Amino acid sequence: MTVLEALRVPEELSARVPAEQRGRGRDDVRLLVSRGTRVTHHSFPELAGQLRAGDVLVVNTSPTLPAAVDGWLGGEPGGVRVVVHFSTRGDDGRWAVELRTPDGRSGSGTTVPRAGGPAGAVVRLPGGERLSLVEPLDPGAARLWWAWVSCADVPGLLHRHGRPIRYGYTERDQPLAAYRTVFARPSADGSGSAEMPSAGRPFTPDLVAELVRRGVRIAPLSLHTGVASAEAHEPPYPERFEVPESTARLVNAVRAGVGASAVRGGSRAPGGSGGRGLVVAVGTTAVRALESATGPDGVVRAASGWTDLVITPRRGVRTVDGLLTGLHEPAASHLLMLEAVAGREALVAGYREALRERYLWHEFGDVHLLLPPSRPS
Repeated sequence: MTVLEALRVPEELSARVPAEQRGRGRDDVRLLVSRGTRVTHHSFPELAGQLRAGDVLVVNTSPTLPAAVDGWLGGEPGGVRVVVHFSTRGDDGRWAVELRTPDGRSGSGTTVPRAGGPAGAVVRLPGGERLSLVEPLDPGAARLWWAWVSCADVPGLLHRHGRPIRYGYTERDQPLAAYRTVFARPSADGSGSAEMPSAGRPFTPDLVAELVRRGVRIAPLSLHTGVASAEAHEPPYPERFEVPESTARLVNAVRAGVGASAVRGGSRAPGGSGGRGLVVAVGTTAVRALESATGPDGVVRAASGWTDLVITPRRGVRTVDGLLTGLHEPAASHLLMLEAVAGREALVAGYREALRERYLWHEFGDVHLLLPPSRPS
């Protein structure tokens, strides 16, 4: 057992409702800032003061889908009730799905795991549609299955009959808007994330405007997240991503010390001085997408498709200097990525401080900004 795995997060530190239902707004969360092993405490609106002109925030624009749909296993009325979590659309039109059992103890929106499969099983969906299980996504793990859906427009089905995926630590069902970030943009084919890229949730239009006013650039990309797996010691499944040319060009320029304004054809970086800017990813999904588009030479290139990249301390990161993220369970595989960005000592110091100061965990909770102990020259 590692030092982080030995830490225990009390149940009462799970954020049960969105910040705007606990306080004044989405940005009414706390911000833990780690610069190496030095930890400081802030409110989230103070984020702009932790960054400098010339820094770049890389954000995930994937919209969250209402990916949980009620169904009946057996295909006929009177079948066993299940909840289908739609995870990812494959290139051949199939969908990766997880079947779950409704948890009556926690309300209609929560579920508990069930055994996967079997192959050939049919699930009756609302609107007369059907889903047929084909095979496990990974032969070594039967939780997610490839399935055919009888209708071609599955995103439309989800918007008509689905709801956001919800876990048992939350207090009640929430509208889809509670699971979308200010950065979310609709995809041309209706694709999106099964679960919210939650690190971007506390941002508001006012804060984004303040960051831009101070010379912090916003670089978009997309990675459509599947259903959560990291809490179960499983590596992330392959996910669709896209890094546009504009983001690749901006990140490369900042890392080379050229300055963001030069990317637009200007003559100098906007405001400030003191060395090149930092590339700070908003969320582990942004790290995964950006690093998937980065070659061994450290150059980011426009890219799209599938990524199965797992970032560990041994692999390291090639492009990202810092990371804004939520607080993860001590056994989550996401922490390997955080350690790759910040180092184990910084991560342990930050998590111990978060527990001591009773920060809130999970997608509606507080956030953690991991920065280098000193800025690169």
